[in-house]
Amino acid sequence: MESILKNRPTLTIEINKVAEVAGYLWQNGWAERNGGNITVNITNIMDDAIKALPAISEVKPIGITLQHLKNTYFYCKGTGKRMRDLARQPMENGSVIKILDDCAHYVIIADNPVNPTSELPSHLAVHNHLIEIGSPYKATVHTHPIELVAMSHNKKFLQKDVLTNILWSMIPETKAFCPLGLGIVPYELPGSSKLAEETLKQLEEYDVVLWEKHGVFAKGLDVMDAFDQIDVLSKSAKIYLDAKCMGFEPDGMTEEQMKEMSIAFHLPK
Repeated sequence: MESILKNRPTLTIEINKVAEVAGYLWQNGWAERNGGNITVNITNIMDDAIKALPAISEVKPIGITLQHLKNTYFYCKGTGKRMRDLARQPMENGSVIKILDDCAHYVIIADNPVNPTSELPSHLAVHNHLIEIGSPYKATVHTHPIELVAMSHNKKFLQKDVLTNILWSMIPETKAFCPLGLGIVPYELPGSSKLAEETLKQLEEYDVVLWEKHGVFAKGLDVMDAFDQIDVLSKSAKIYLDAKCMGFEPDGMTEEQMKEMSIAFHLPK
């Protein structure tokens, strides 16, 4: 079967971004074994020829009904697949799916019948909400940044915006490039509906959410945008922890300094 990427430069660019980000996640040590997930809404770059492709899988239930996803298309990392493999061969370690008319089932249409991530319902629930509110965001990324997960083991960091303000204060670029900060979801069973519900609530206010003792979930305009926000937050967490390892509590930028920067760069809060 010929790849749907052939002679489709726009789609190829988006899938190559996914592969590039998958490589970064692996290289950073954030994607052990088959850890992490990436889902991208590619509906707006599907042409009529792709839409006419027959399914290469049986009809599969999503597990929930998502009324805003009728006839939408997503690229999804495959369940059990490794980010390091996805980085080299994205169409062998992920697949393109179509959400059917009932908004409760999907089929795989390309390139191979690779079952999407087991966390597909929670990812699609976020995309459903993004469409509902008219958001331009197309990508969701879940990964396990070492320093951020380490900081989530300290209860004092899990109070609202405590960690946000610490991370913002470590280096000016963090607030500039992640201006909404970091939402917090207390520990819930991975893959559970409760985790998905709590994440959706936090995504009303934040673009990146930290799952206690687990990882982060981010949304972005594309997969690179979602990764960049995780990356800058992780850099700040590393600066904080490196300072602590040197035996001192880092001063951080003062509230006045952060306020000055927010005004200068027209940032929220």
